[in-house]
Formats: sequence, structure tokens, C-alpha cells
Amino acid sequence: MLFLLFQLGNDRYALEANRIVEIVPLLSLKTIPQAPKGVAGLLVYRGRAIPALDLCDLTFGRPARERMSTRIIIVNYSEAPGHHQWLGLIAERATEMMQRDVQDFVEAGVKPTAAPFLGPVLIDARGIIQLLHAQKLLTENVRELLFAGEVPGAELSGIKFQGSGNLTPDPSHLAPPLPPRTSEEASQ
Repeated sequence: MLFLLFQLGNDRYALEANRIVEIVPLLSLKTIPQAPKGVAGLLVYRGRAIPALDLCDLTFGRPARERMSTRIIIVNYSEAPGHHQWLGLIAERATEMMQRDVQDFVEAGVKPTAAPFLGPVLIDARGIIQLLHAQKLLTENVRELLFAGEVPGAELSGIKFQGSGNLTPDPSHLAPPLPPRTSEEASQ
């Protein structure tokens, strides 16, 4: 199986590549006031507003360092086939891939209850790599906030944010269409 390697602080982590949609450079985000811990904001990806988590903030309480190798990993958070819930994961040094068997990862003997997204570990020549389970990053409450249907009060300039990431125009906020131009106005 193919894995993306990245760092949080000085520690190395792996993410299953089959969950990754794309890896993009660190982009500017729209902050979400009073967002839960780790929620860095919203980014526009392929014309959709999607939530982004800062994995360093979520795990260590400090934002990811802004480096050339800090990336946003777009993952499909949904478990349902054919359903897409895109989520951006901000991670440092997200630049290396690794081919390993998933059975090469073994339980470390420590299961932090506050971090159920941390999985088994693998040891290589450079040290320990811990598997990160993307589908376990969000608590039920945060998942409902980020991926709920229509978010009340999230309207900006006639656009409504929908939890699935879709932006849809709200016709009640749009100006009426302009009347057709006459031939005299067109010639001016």
C-alpha cells in the first residue's frame, strides 16, 4: 500500500494514499470565528469551500510552521461510496511517499484516548512512523458542524455554504435581471 509521509513537529506520520484526493500548497484560509480546536478555516478547492484542519494545532496546540514543504492534503473524509466530504489537512514536510504493507505497522502499546486518530507504528532506518487515521480526526460534534446540511447564518453576498462543500446562489439576494438593451442603446 502507498502512504504519504509528513511531519507534525519532529515526529513522522503516514496517511494512506487511497484517501488522498490531492496535495496542494499551503493556501490562505478564511478563518472561522470561534472554531473548534484544530479547525484552521475554509479554503476554496475546485470551486467549493471546504474545511481545513491544522494537524499540528490539533495534536500539539500550535499552528503548522509556514514552510515550502507545508502542504494541505485534501482527503475524502466520507466512508460512503460515491459520496465526497472533502477535508483539508495542513501538515508539515508532506513531500515523501512510502510503499509498505499495512501489516508492517504494529500496535505501540499506548492508545491515547484524546487522540483516537493515532494508529499503529512502523520502525524504519530513520525512526518511528505513526499511522494517522483521517476518518477518526473529527469528534461527532465537530463532524456535524463541518459537514452538516445547510449551515444557518452562513450566507455571504447571496451565497449559501452547504456542509457538503457546495456553494449555491440564493435567488432572494440577487438583483433582478437587466432589461434587454434597445438597438439605439447598443449602438452607443
